Amino acid sequence: MKPYILAETNWKAVKDSEIELAVLPWGAMEAHNLHLPFSTDNIETDKIAAEAADRAWGMGARLIVLPVIPFGVNTGQLDIKINININPSTQYALLKDITDVLNRHKICKLLILNGHGGNDFKQMIRELGVYYPEMFICSCNWYQSVNTSDFFENGGGHADEMETSLMQFLAPELVLPLSEAGKGSAKKFNIKALNEKWAWSERKWSKVTSDTGIGDPSKANPGKGENFFKAVVLKISDLMIELSKADINDIYE
Repeated sequence: MKPYILAETNWKAVKDSEIELAVLPWGAMEAHNLHLPFSTDNIETDKIAAEAADRAWGMGARLIVLPVIPFGVNTGQLDIKINININPSTQYALLKDITDVLNRHKICKLLILNGHGGNDFKQMIRELGVYYPEMFICSCNWYQSVNTSDFFENGGGHADEMETSLMQFLAPELVLPLSEAGKGSAKKFNIKALNEKWAWSERKWSKVTSDTGIGDPSKANPGKGENFFKAVVLKISDLMIELSKADINDIYE
């Protein structure tokens, strides 16, 4: 039993405990090229949350990791078979209900640990701040916490060398051989500003990639995944420790 994992602990351990921070992992259920499981984002995010919380707990943080939310915003992938989409409004409703529970029990700090590029919590956090001004809510994308180019040769962003290496390390039994993977080739917009990323539009996935991957996974290996995992866990656990110890009434300097 891990006292910082809600799904593993019990009422006896929780009822009189002081919880300074709740962590909500949030993933997605979507195709990841031909070789990675639909649950890739959930496995990665759940295991990063648990390992980071273990280190943070050992360094004095008092936190609780909630179960991973397994469905994310996949509005650009509606024609990809069994990609499960929840709309942003549905996502907000779930987040609001969870926030309400935490607020009711005086757990006033919430970290949303995001593992899916289609999820964007910024405007939701702004709106929740109107209803729960006593709460401090923040989000982070674990895949942006360290520089991936320090670990991997090929970029991409979806079922690429990074995600493939990470899954080869975390759940090798669910990963097909690289010989089974698609190339992860992806088309770009033919509008300059959208490629420069100072303008934005949603990508329609089946028009961008033929195998659902974006980024060449061919140079992936589990050693790279392990090194990357350790670096991400260190960064995320440091954030958990800081948030746990922070006084939200005196958070600026």
